[in-house]
Amino acid sequence: MSTVTWDTLITDALVFDGSGEAPQAVDIAIKDGRVAARGHALPRSEAQRVIDGTGQWLMPGLLDIHTHLDLEVDLDPRLPEVVRHGTTTVVVGNCSLGTCFGQQVEDDQNPIVDCFTRVENIPKKVLSKCVETITWDNTGDYLDHFEQLALGPNIAAFVPHSMLRVEVMGLRDSISRDPTEAELVRMEEILEQAMDQGYLGMSTDGLPFHYLANNPHTDQRIPTQFASFGELKRLLRVVRRHDRVWQTTPILENRLKALGYFMLSSGRLFGTPLKTSALSVMEFVLAPKASNAFLGLASLINSSLLEGRIHFQALGTNFRIWADGIVSPIFEELDSTCKLIAKEYDDVEGRLALLNDPAFIEEFRRDWHHGRKGRNLAHLKSKLGLPDKLVIRDFRMMIFDGAPVAEWDGESMQQVLERLQRFQRGQPNEARSDAEREAFEAFPRPTTDDADFMLHMLRAYDKSFRWWTDVGNKDNRATLGYLLNKNVMPGFNDSGAHITNMAFFDGNLMSLKLAQAQDMATVSRIVQRLTREPAAFFGLDVGSLEIGAQADITMVDPEVLKGWDTNDNREFIHRELFDHKQMVNRSDGVVTHVLIKGEPVWEQGGFTETLGSRPLGRALRAA
Repeated sequence: MSTVTWDTLITDALVFDGSGEAPQAVDIAIKDGRVAARGHALPRSEAQRVIDGTGQWLMPGLLDIHTHLDLEVDLDPRLPEVVRHGTTTVVVGNCSLGTCFGQQVEDDQNPIVDCFTRVENIPKKVLSKCVETITWDNTGDYLDHFEQLALGPNIAAFVPHSMLRVEVMGLRDSISRDPTEAELVRMEEILEQAMDQGYLGMSTDGLPFHYLANNPHTDQRIPTQFASFGELKRLLRVVRRHDRVWQTTPILENRLKALGYFMLSSGRLFGTPLKTSALSVMEFVLAPKASNAFLGLASLINSSLLEGRIHFQALGTNFRIWADGIVSPIFEELDSTCKLIAKEYDDVEGRLALLNDPAFIEEFRRDWHHGRKGRNLAHLKSKLGLPDKLVIRDFRMMIFDGAPVAEWDGESMQQVLERLQRFQRGQPNEARSDAEREAFEAFPRPTTDDADFMLHMLRAYDKSFRWWTDVGNKDNRATLGYLLNKNVMPGFNDSGAHITNMAFFDGNLMSLKLAQAQDMATVSRIVQRLTREPAAFFGLDVGSLEIGAQADITMVDPEVLKGWDTNDNREFIHRELFDHKQMVNRSDGVVTHVLIKGEPVWEQGGFTETLGSRPLGRALRAA
């Protein structure tokens, strides 16, 4: 009579253990949520549950190092949109934004709503639902409250600098004056306490188009951007002393200033290296060589000369962004479209008034054509791949997907514009249906260029037409090279943010797909980069299949992976959780099983009853 020794036994899978070594066909046994044994032909009779892994890849649960799921986790602790793609650990509190200090509401100031709305393109009504779930008011209780949730994935958090400033100074003062010495000391004290509690480090932000969404501050940037170099240096001294991580985005407006800030990673200049995780490297469509500057900078800072520890995050797929009319993160970069986005979500009349204002029209046309026309320095810089703006305004690259005329879907705006212009020149047969004819007849005559076309679309349809463009990593020509670069770490998925504009919940799977097209050694290396390597960098005890490790496991069908592509599997669905639509990914069939703490939570193309029924993941505390 056999004795049941293990809760689960996974047999005959090809195991990538996260070390980067070649995979092995071994069995994995699990007991009490931990890896209990690894070996060949382990006895099936000693396991309560046997999972046949024949023909599948098995690896540690994948990490997503750049998410904004701190907004969703208290509404649905299962975090199903990451679990279904094999992710078992998520990092929150990125880009200086987060919820670890509680609601922070003061009078008419609602910092979580005011900061997240435009930076992460999340409607206020969705954010308000998130804020209503918050019951804590300090960093310690924030981490502790996860023990009361039926967590799916593990969660680890940064202290977000914008919220830290708000906590000490209040929102209004955090964007209008420098902190006093007493306030700086208080920020240091809070940060010190948070490091003792196990936070990953601190996050900041420097992107010039990250604005607040509350009147009268819609022309002001989020609080972290008002901090001096001296303030950041003092706070990061705390992070450095604990050997934690600084997560940041570059100061794009001033490259010399950005260089100075990134030098904070240097151990040679500041005593000990500061682990730094920065956004971002990709092959931008309008500036294909721009990433070379970041990679060169990282090589310099990490050299023996400066002894830094910086890496840049890289997205594992093409950077495809959708827009609802003009509402998209890329259009915060232009002054004119920024004014449209600053209007409240339902303020159709306010946007229309701007669109009919002659001064605004002139500004819009100037912004729209900047760097694209004329004999001027801006146009020359664009030709050289050094544009002033990275926002794409080339109609050939802007593809309808949710157009007011059904025939337009799948076409570029350039195709529609050219057909419209032929229609206006007296070729009525260019209209392929009554709906298209009606739409063409409503355009101003003549519609001379793409600026005229876009202005009319915004006046006529506001946010009710959708389109997409690839901003970077087009056709994934250079993506794998970035993912494998020693000064880069896979990430920048932004999971949980930009809910109507993009979806990269499956970014880790696309990284695996690109590696698969190379060879098995590359797959081993990418698994390492998605599991053990980031876990070690952030100080987290996950990402391993060593005996005794928490049994977070992802299993992938390599044949299905080979034929799958994220671009064909994005959906725009209504989520009852938010009472709003969201862009999501579907990779059904690619991930065959996901286990968290040894419990199957995804199998046979669906979630198990275990997910959400009891705590599985945990709040990870940096060591």
